[in-house]
Amino acid sequence: MTGVFSKTVIAFVLGAAVSSLSPGSAAAQTTPGFGAEEFGLTQKQLVQAIEQVESLISKCMLEQGFQYIAADYETVRAGMKADKKMPGLNEEEFHSKYGFGVATMYTGEPPQLATGYSPAKLGLGERNVAHFRSLSPAAQVAYNRALFGENPSATFAVAVETEDFSQCGGCTRKAIEQVFKPEQLKSSYYNPQNALINKDPRMKAALRKFTAEMKKSGFDYAHPDDVEPDIRARLAALTNKGTILVDKMSAEQRLQLKELQDFERRVAFKSYKLQEDLITPVEEKIQQELFARKVQ
Repeated sequence: MTGVFSKTVIAFVLGAAVSSLSPGSAAAQTTPGFGAEEFGLTQKQLVQAIEQVESLISKCMLEQGFQYIAADYETVRAGMKADKKMPGLNEEEFHSKYGFGVATMYTGEPPQLATGYSPAKLGLGERNVAHFRSLSPAAQVAYNRALFGENPSATFAVAVETEDFSQCGGCTRKAIEQVFKPEQLKSSYYNPQNALINKDPRMKAALRKFTAEMKKSGFDYAHPDDVEPDIRARLAALTNKGTILVDKMSAEQRLQLKELQDFERRVAFKSYKLQEDLITPVEEKIQQELFARKVQ
């Protein structure tokens, strides 16, 4: 997710680069020392990182007695690109109907058994999904425990897209730790490109407007990227990290899930509209000055 607020400040970026942020500055055309992809990587670095992690996941799973076929970059990327996208719906319609697709799409089933919208399933690849489905129910539980740890919804593709590895476990986490930097593993991580953009006075002003408009609608969020992580955290707390099937929930849990789903739709749509109206135009202008390229 290379939107405005994906998480983290890398200090070495912010020195001379920040001082070149004045509109129209010739110095602002110099690209700082990071890329425009997730985690501040260049496209080449992202491809290499994904391939390395997938290879290490496969090795780790084999050591634990399970088959996992390393997904290639295009497979993982397909999962990333599927986030908040559904055939027949544009992005605004998706947010209106499904919010972020988090609590609204929750079933409690493993991602490999999803029958509809599932970026997590796409990112795992067809061969891994087919293999998982060939296992007995008990073996499926053991398999996903080895692959994901305690949170089966925290797949590698989803974690890369949301720039949040903090919920990953099992072989996925073990592989990520060998490829990504320690600071990139923290929930507080902030993409260095976005951190640089957020230093601009124009963006600070846009964020103040965003915060005020959200409060008018009853939502207490200062950044667009604070919203989805909050929904994910609330869902994890309600569902024991995504391990409770909807049909096994108590009446009270189902009511709480419905309330969270309704809240997600409202807050996601409001945040999306404000981001489109207030944040994205400013972000694009600053990024064009900094990197001579449009926001991805």
